[in-house]
Amino acid sequence: MRQIDEELAFDFRSHGHYGRVDRAALTPAQARLLARTAARTPEAMVKVLSSGACSAKSVARHVDYVSRNGETGLHTEDGEVLTGKGIAEKLPEDWDLDLAETGAGKRLGKGTRYKPPRLVHKVVFSMPAGTGADKVLAAVGNLCREEFALKHRYVMALHTDEPHPHVHVILKATSEQGERLNIKKAHLKEWRMKFAAHLRELGVPANATPRLFRGQMLRSQSLKAYWRDRREKAYGRRDSALVRSVSR
Repeated sequence: MRQIDEELAFDFRSHGHYGRVDRAALTPAQARLLARTAARTPEAMVKVLSSGACSAKSVARHVDYVSRNGETGLHTEDGEVLTGKGIAEKLPEDWDLDLAETGAGKRLGKGTRYKPPRLVHKVVFSMPAGTGADKVLAAVGNLCREEFALKHRYVMALHTDEPHPHVHVILKATSEQGERLNIKKAHLKEWRMKFAAHLRELGVPANATPRLFRGQMLRSQSLKAYWRDRREKAYGRRDSALVRSVSR
């Protein structure tokens, strides 16, 4: 998506530091991004849960938690909805996670200290309270089909037991082609922007900007004032200590 590429290319830090910006240099997508931020549009959130992803048993426990012991439907990449108490044990078996776990152990010699590879990635997509839960689920489904269809197997479940609706995605770390996905900050940044874009396509106001710049990135500061503030922060304490010592 060209719009996402333009948003990813926008330099928030330079825009905040150097004050006046040539508006003609902004693309339409970047101008809309600034406008949404100035209007305090609700922010889309994406995070990765780090623990319990390196063994088939731990994955089964997470499936049990996400599915609320089988009472909450798990939406698969094929469009099916899995329910029932047996899905926590069935899914790791269907994904051959036990074989992947055994194979990883055999590749290492005895006594070797190592960190077991992740069998799955546990990703959570969320929006602030008041957002339509069905729209959040639909947006995550559209993103997952766009990113992982015919590559990585996944299931997802919508949770509405907290004020902010959120969707848990369990994503198989190794693709059907045998390639491993290692999630980096760049992935999360891109997925946040795509998640927000899919929400907007469904009529839900959503934005994705760095936390540091929310609500303040349009408060421009001249270059001279920026460096003055930097000097004051760097030398302020030293100068005040010097004044105290001289006055004694």
